[in-house]
Amino acid sequence: MFNSLLSFFLAFVLAISYFARAAPVQPVENIVFRPMITYPTAGITWAACSTQKATWETDNLPDELKNATGLLLLGHQTADSENLDIYNPLASQFPLNAGFVEFMVPCNATAMSDYIVVLFGDSGNASPQFTITPVPST
Repeated sequence: MFNSLLSFFLAFVLAISYFARAAPVQPVENIVFRPMITYPTAGITWAACSTQKATWETDNLPDELKNATGLLLLGHQTADSENLDIYNPLASQFPLNAGFVEFMVPCNATAMSDYIVVLFGDSGNASPQFTITPVPST
């Protein structure tokens, strides 16, 4: 009895599966926007604890990203890494289509001349290297 019930069930499932059709998977189009950072430029110097602005081109922003938000990270360039400070973003959740964001340079930034900012929207783009100086003494 059990074998005939199992056979009937399997035959039923097989018959129903004949009518089921898998829909083809449509390819996903990747939209990549890598805006050129226009500020800071090479050789610029920022003071720690100062308010600064990063700017980027928005001319080729795809319509699909008109409402996208960005993330701006500080890093310093070495031969094998951008050394991005992912735990302390300079700015986040700002509209990419604005073309700029203001932020405060970290007060504890070490004086170096190989700093970069990296703008993330759907991909990352790094600025030229610039300098951060320590907080001016009073």
